[in-house]
Amino acid sequence: MAPRYYWKGYLKLSLVTCPVAMTPATSESEKVRFHTINRQTGNRVVSQYIDSVTGKPVKDQNEAKGYARGENDYIILTDDELDRVALDTVKTIDIEKFVPADSIDWVYLEKPHYLMPDDPVGNEAFAVIRDAMRSDEVVGVSKLVIGRRERAVILEPRDEGIVLWSLRFGDEVRPEESYFEDIHDEADPDLVPLVQQLIKKKTSHWSPDMASDPIQASLLKLIAEKKKLLKPKKTAKGKKDDARAPSNVVNIMDALKKSLASELNGKKAS
Repeated sequence: MAPRYYWKGYLKLSLVTCPVAMTPATSESEKVRFHTINRQTGNRVVSQYIDSVTGKPVKDQNEAKGYARGENDYIILTDDELDRVALDTVKTIDIEKFVPADSIDWVYLEKPHYLMPDDPVGNEAFAVIRDAMRSDEVVGVSKLVIGRRERAVILEPRDEGIVLWSLRFGDEVRPEESYFEDIHDEADPDLVPLVQQLIKKKTSHWSPDMASDPIQASLLKLIAEKKKLLKPKKTAKGKKDDARAPSNVVNIMDALKKSLASELNGKKAS
């Protein structure tokens, strides 16, 4: 089954560009989810937008985003107006700088995505950027619009692909000093070796099983038992998304030479 991509666009480093596709590295599709059901009829309960004044349902075509400028006073923005202010980072991941791979505090990492070439012609450009970052032990820093907000992202080489991590905004991360300042600096030196022995006995290789959810497993078992008593209902199959991003690949060797020449000329001029 071909993967369904969350985003398609371009990966750009100076004059080197290649089409790429991105998909979330994590999934909640296996998570047990419940719908609200009318116990008397067995039908699903649906939600809808209701006008807070008239109490009447609002049709989809009449829904719009509103920015509150006062009580019951809103500036209305349509989807078309919001799309017109979109930045270049909606479709392009332009690597602006590189930082040591171990210099980013894990608390800033928000959500991982798998990034891969979206056209065979762009494989070489993608591979060169990936392998160069791996050799220098750096990650790329860029920006990307996700959910109508421009997020800082980092690009980390991983096997044959790249993992793109969205980062939390700086004001979202609370300073650790506010919470750790009252903790004693040093532990009892006689107790540390005892804890080290416990750590050694409990140390093993990481396994995804360590992050399993026993409640999820119990729910699935309960649902399976109830499912045996019911006849399954047929569901409509979703349509596949075959849309592809246009190709915009330049010769990688020429692009790299031009990029380096541009950088050198810039330094001489300064």
